[in-house]
Amino acid sequence: MKRILIPAGGAILATGLLAAGLAGSASAAGDVATDPMAKSAADAKAIAQYWAESNGAALKAATESNVWDKSDVAKLQSKGGYSADTKPGSAKPIGQETKKTVKVQNVNLPKTIGKVFFVNSKGEKKWCSATSVQSKYRNLVSTAGHCVYDTAGNADVMSKWVFVPGYYQGKSPWGIYVGKQAFTHYDFDVYEDYDRDYAFVTVYNGIQLGGGTAKQVSKSEFDKYQGVKDAKDVEISRAEFRQCKLDPTSTTACWVKRGSKSEPTGPDYPGAEVAKVEVPAATYKDAKVGKGNGFKFGEPVTEIVTDSQAAAYKKAQEADAKKYPATVVQDARGNWTITHYFVQQWQKPGSDTKFYKTVFYIIEGFAKDAGRLGDNVGGQGVAWNQPTGKYVRVFGYPAAAHPDGNKNFTGITPKWCYGKTSKKLVGSAAKKIEEHVALKCSMTEGADGGPWLVNYSNSKRLGYVNGVTSTFNDQDANGRVDYISSPYFDGETAAIYKSASNVWSGKIL
Repeated sequence: MKRILIPAGGAILATGLLAAGLAGSASAAGDVATDPMAKSAADAKAIAQYWAESNGAALKAATESNVWDKSDVAKLQSKGGYSADTKPGSAKPIGQETKKTVKVQNVNLPKTIGKVFFVNSKGEKKWCSATSVQSKYRNLVSTAGHCVYDTAGNADVMSKWVFVPGYYQGKSPWGIYVGKQAFTHYDFDVYEDYDRDYAFVTVYNGIQLGGGTAKQVSKSEFDKYQGVKDAKDVEISRAEFRQCKLDPTSTTACWVKRGSKSEPTGPDYPGAEVAKVEVPAATYKDAKVGKGNGFKFGEPVTEIVTDSQAAAYKKAQEADAKKYPATVVQDARGNWTITHYFVQQWQKPGSDTKFYKTVFYIIEGFAKDAGRLGDNVGGQGVAWNQPTGKYVRVFGYPAAAHPDGNKNFTGITPKWCYGKTSKKLVGSAAKKIEEHVALKCSMTEGADGGPWLVNYSNSKRLGYVNGVTSTFNDQDANGRVDYISSPYFDGETAAIYKSASNVWSGKIL
């Protein structure tokens, strides 16, 4: 829901669900608005596992942020530039607090950049660009405000929010960093004013998911285990099959893949073997326990699946419910499971009948603490009240097509732009934009949230964040993005940053 914020004057400003009598929680000190994200280490661990399991399937399924449409890609208006509200200021990058900069001409990508992943109010997996920045506890991420707060859904902060530095095709080389607390400007938080479209997010220590030790367990232990688990089907001999038990306390469950020459029969036929037939939950519930056709075949088998796997199964189920009778369920934390139910079908063995056993495993030691974000990848400095007309390097992961349909970018690898910021400002009544700083650049959505770095050292791969990509614009009206813009980082931005940079987050594990 929308946040309720109390400004210095004491008047309460609220939107969203307050009219229905529902109250959210947030705090504001002057211009600073804060919102909780993952509220506990247990919640954070579940979020990290959501994105990482099945070899990063959810990460790979995410698409670029899409808050901008063709009507938003407007021509820039020149209005003379933004005025600083206080003296220029900055916080130095991590590791450069007492070091001098050296001019180098080579172009190197910063180690600090990556993608933030989240689930929006529509249930869609999305991503933006972001970077690690300097902070007292080396735990802070800078990105766009619309990559943290769900303006489109008039909702709270994005669900399952994580930062993955160095992300590449489902891989998280430095770990997954789950958001703990979001810091945005009061005007963006309450009024959705894109002149303040920036955010700073504290993150827990990173978590590395992978490896671990597989332990073979019984079917009942497998079903109860809440962590990462796996089940494998292994072909066995007829003799091994006859020694199997139809027992949930067993570490294996045996079954038959019927041969073409097999014929249905009863359990008392000499040499008869039992096959499992999948049925709906109601049929299984009504089935008897014992030895006979149509009787229960062991306990139900539940598998954890990704959103896309669940959607694919439900679609197949709509087309042929008899062939796909399993039960598909989403729990309160958004995790999907598919549960299969089986009954017995006894048969005479055919010459091409095959026998299998399902072996159950839980994965122990799968997750480990990856340490603090800034210790692993460093952090850019932050600068505010800088004059326009300065050279900046902008980094991000552009992926969307241009308004004319041309798709130059894939979002797989980061791209960059370089040039002087202009005094052009963007006018957009829908987004409440009156004062932005612009840069000639053709990057498209997916790059939003990416850092604008002044005084960037290519040898150290460090500079000062002096903006974040917010909008995408078509200056020459040819259907192609040719300018991007950022909110101007002023003294109010500095207040948001300083509030966030002194907040501790801690470990998940």
